[in-house]
Amino acid sequence: MRSGFKLILITLPLIAMGVGVLGYMVTNKPPPERKALVERTSAVRVIVARRLPVSPTVIGFGLASPARTYEAIAQVGGTVEYVNPGLARGAVLPAGAVLLRLSPVDYTLAIAQARANIRAIEAVLKELAVSEENQAAALEIENEALVLKAQDLKRFEKLFSGGTISQNSLDVARTALLAQRQKVLSIESTLALLPTQREVQQQQIAVSQTNLETAKLNLSRTELTLPFSARVASVSVEVGQYLSAGKTSAVLDGIDAAEVVAQVPVVDFLALLQSARPDSGPGAGSIAGDSASMTKTLREMALNAEVQLLLGENVVRWPAVLDRISDTIDQKTGTVGVILRVDSAYSGVEPGKRPPLTKGMFVRVSLSTNPVTGIVIPRNALRSGHVLIAGDDDRLMLIPVDPFLVQDGIALITEGLQEGQRVVVSDVSPALPGMLLHVTEDSDLMAGLASAGSDK
Repeated sequence: MRSGFKLILITLPLIAMGVGVLGYMVTNKPPPERKALVERTSAVRVIVARRLPVSPTVIGFGLASPARTYEAIAQVGGTVEYVNPGLARGAVLPAGAVLLRLSPVDYTLAIAQARANIRAIEAVLKELAVSEENQAAALEIENEALVLKAQDLKRFEKLFSGGTISQNSLDVARTALLAQRQKVLSIESTLALLPTQREVQQQQIAVSQTNLETAKLNLSRTELTLPFSARVASVSVEVGQYLSAGKTSAVLDGIDAAEVVAQVPVVDFLALLQSARPDSGPGAGSIAGDSASMTKTLREMALNAEVQLLLGENVVRWPAVLDRISDTIDQKTGTVGVILRVDSAYSGVEPGKRPPLTKGMFVRVSLSTNPVTGIVIPRNALRSGHVLIAGDDDRLMLIPVDPFLVQDGIALITEGLQEGQRVVVSDVSPALPGMLLHVTEDSDLMAGLASAGSDK
């Protein structure tokens, strides 16, 4: 009874009081405060689009080599009696320098022999001329004798018909006439052969004259001279050595000009040619990838070329000319060989600062064409053929573009963008058209783009 009494008098009143207080609080509580909906903004970096000139450029690497190489090959054999003291590896010799000289004894003897043969044949010709005169005089005498023999025969025939002489006497006269005719015929045959004999001797003179000229030519070949200024690459001859015909005695590299065969990506090279064409631009006709078409195209446009040697922080530069391209394309690397000619390989040499462009140097090649003006943006600002733009109301816009040129870290837009538009260069994900932006201009990036464009 006492527990129930406590429940009724204490617990229930407390519960009733708590319920009352809770009801009062709920009834008098103010309604929740309502906040206005605010649109979310995305912070982005932008650059102000500017029209800048950019030179389309292709970079390649290759080895330098001399444009001309002279191999001192002996055309005749002989003992070496003189070697130029300057004919040593690494030395530079001027044009016209005598490299070596062979003994001329064998060839001077051949010249003397040929001249003696000519004189001997000329003597034979003189003998034939005298013989012809003698035979002509003898023929005249024998013809007169033949006339007399014929007259004697007629007289003997009359005497024989008159019975004055015998048959034997008549036969003797006839025999004498025939013998005289034989003499005349023999002299005439001798005279007829003289022109042929003279022609044979004249041909012999021609042969001997040829031998004489050959001997003179071989004598001149005993001395090897340098046709152009060159640097000695190798030497394999000494004084007293017998040098056989066809053997190389030295190899020299020309110093007037050098060539560089550099490998450049085919795609980039075709893009460079496309940029240099008068009708270049998005949608212009393509250029064939075969070497013959490329060479023809090169002749129709002016390309700037430069060879660069990297020496630590210093760069040595040589102006060059794109001379030709190789006849094949490397299918493994996708590169084509371009051959540049440097006409100032050894000019302006400064010991310790500017070396000559010598054989075997690994150099960088830069090919460029005339600058193209357009909107320059970072390469990563291209997003699947679109550029993000911050509109005047700071809302995102997507503009489709077809870049004219993409090289290194920049892209050149000639159509689709207007100067002064704000190009978004930071990553926006997701990029929804119309979304509100918090814009910050990146002036340092724009300065870097301007510098990159001018460097090209």
